[in-house]
Amino acid sequence: MTRIRKASALTSVFSALALLAIAASCPVSAAESLEPMHGIAMHGEPKYPAGFSHFDYVNPDAPKGGSLKMAVVANGFDSFNPFDIRGIAAAGISEYLYDTLLAPSDDEPFSAYGLIAESLETPDDRSYVVFNLREQARFHDGEPITAEDVKFSFETLTTKGHPFFRNYYSDVSKVTVEGPRRIRFDFNETSNRELPLILGQMPILPAHYWKDREFGENGLTPPLGSGPYRIGSFEAGRSITYDRVKDYWAQDLGVRKGRFNFDKITYDYYTDDTVALQAFKAGNFDFRLESSAKNWATAYTGEKFQNGTIIKEAIEHHRPTGMQGFAYNTRREVFADPMVREALAYAFDFQWANKNLFYGQYTRTDSYFENSELASSGLPQGRELEILEPFRNKLDKDVFTETYVPPSTEGEYGLRENLRTALELLRKAGYEIRDGQMVHKETGRPLAFEILLFQQSFERVVLPFKNNLARLGIDVSVRLVDSNQYVQRLREFDYDMITQVIPQSDSPGNEQRGYWHSSNADAKGSRNYMGVSDPVVDALVEMVIQAPDREELVYRTRALDRVLLNGHYVIPQWHLTKDRVAYWNFLQRPAETPKNGIDLNNWWAKP
Repeated sequence: MTRIRKASALTSVFSALALLAIAASCPVSAAESLEPMHGIAMHGEPKYPAGFSHFDYVNPDAPKGGSLKMAVVANGFDSFNPFDIRGIAAAGISEYLYDTLLAPSDDEPFSAYGLIAESLETPDDRSYVVFNLREQARFHDGEPITAEDVKFSFETLTTKGHPFFRNYYSDVSKVTVEGPRRIRFDFNETSNRELPLILGQMPILPAHYWKDREFGENGLTPPLGSGPYRIGSFEAGRSITYDRVKDYWAQDLGVRKGRFNFDKITYDYYTDDTVALQAFKAGNFDFRLESSAKNWATAYTGEKFQNGTIIKEAIEHHRPTGMQGFAYNTRREVFADPMVREALAYAFDFQWANKNLFYGQYTRTDSYFENSELASSGLPQGRELEILEPFRNKLDKDVFTETYVPPSTEGEYGLRENLRTALELLRKAGYEIRDGQMVHKETGRPLAFEILLFQQSFERVVLPFKNNLARLGIDVSVRLVDSNQYVQRLREFDYDMITQVIPQSDSPGNEQRGYWHSSNADAKGSRNYMGVSDPVVDALVEMVIQAPDREELVYRTRALDRVLLNGHYVIPQWHLTKDRVAYWNFLQRPAETPKNGIDLNNWWAKP
């Protein structure tokens, strides 16, 4: 099971001679001389000291061996390049094949420790960062990982890779190779404290491998990596197996000890989730993360569950759950008016769905940073109000006077009252009902749109919403497409409304540009799914990125959250603060679960 992460890193064991050699080849003034660091925290100091043996939440003595079989519900894959916008990459590629400069910990908001980089150097203002690479760092063919490989990776990803990389690293102004194992990144004039950490997340590609190959056109030719696994057997579009690298160069480092324990990891592809569930219970794969409340409540029964052959657990986590909701494509004229978007939210009956479809398992989401201290609440006051005050004339007054609460159907009149409110808002937005159809008063154009889905199981959520909107004279069609077509349409913003998850970390930063900044509103393949284009949001995003400390980051993020909620870009759905998992009992996991939740890379198989 993988998650969106922020970074990666470990210990500094630089000898005095090595440091002197670097200084001799790359002289700097005494004022610029910095002490190499084994790790770095976004704010404050990292938890783990130099030379730490392993993370607290792993079992350092976990045995190596065995295999893990997983399922992917999708229409296959056609690429082994996860960094290119073209094609559908096989599951697990970036996680298992490629090492990064730094490695993250899962029990801190955002700290990273040396992996490929033995140490890093950055001044107090974080205006640049230097990475010192480990001498033993190797690609799978035995070639050393050098500073030239790092530079090649940066240039390739930001010019030929997914648009995400150009946005993520846009504040880098200069890259300088200062020695075979020393590289420096200089930054634009910015207070972006996150840059050294997010550069540490960059996957390092082998320059010598790609020298005579076209990046993005390798198709299903297994590429060269440096990570804990390499591609073993595969069946195009149907399955892929990763083989553990037995002489993996980093296996004894503190950031890797007790992790990546299975000899083989296999992903089998299924086009139908119901079939995948039955395959799991039949023993065709070993672990399942359940996303369906109905399945969780009704499908995990039988002798194998009763006798402990298959274990079912809901494991609590403390990571931000982000936002899941019906996302409007505001590039479409039908959703250009925020009042229309606000009105339609009154037709979604979460309380009914939670009771009748979800067995009461979910909580309504009311923040883009749900389940964290970053979520806004109540009315803005104190420092948060100070942040918003300069934008008062550009914001709706409700930002300052109304607490955002998603429409609820609790109470005596329930949905009926909500639909009445929706009708009033639509009339204010210039709509009226003619012959039972909601149309614009001036143009006569019907209020109609399509909801795009790729999960058939989600129709049971969408169809009641569609029926409620029909009572307002709104014509909604539901289009179900396969996962590959869905991904392509997402990249092209070819949809009216989708159900989308917008994940968040405990330390928001540069990725917020990808989600909300106007520069990405029309950038194909960006994660600005709703087409948010608002100068106030742009300004708040930059303020979040440049937050000088944790306290200020919290205030600025809450302000951003409040403005986004008031923009009515989504109809919030629900969240869960537990990972619902089922697994065959030969799998073992560490006693401690970190705040970010379970990570299968820390598990192992019984010998």
